Amino acid sequence: MRDTPHLNDEQFVSLETFRRDGTAVKTPIWFAQEGDKLFMWTAANSGKVKRIGNNTGVRVAVCTRFGRVTGDWFEAQASVDASPAAVQRVENLLKVKLGFWFTLFQRIDGIRDNRNGSSRVCLTVSFAKSS
Repeated sequence: MRDTPHLNDEQFVSLETFRRDGTAVKTPIWFAQEGDKLFMWTAANSGKVKRIGNNTGVRVAVCTRFGRVTGDWFEAQASVDASPAAVQRVENLLKVKLGFWFTLFQRIDGIRDNRNGSSRVCLTVSFAKSS
């Protein structure tokens, strides 16, 4: 059985989601890890949220802020939670992990969300167990 990767020392992962036609779309994203789950914060109207709604199967790999993959790929399942409690939880995890940078981007994204009527959701990625 493949062990759950321990990624929390990294800043970004490439989250690979899939369009309905099977085309892979890779997105670099900040995350926090607790146990065998990754937690991510994104706009509710983002493409990755729509793709996860159609196909919960995803892959993740450590990457640079610009998306260059620097680690192994891991199969996983993703879910979207728009509840205020889930959004607050992921925001708290990211504030602890990333500090000033997350707070800065949270403010910038808040302005953008207000302008386009969007909100934030929590993505939870659970690693698939394989033998």
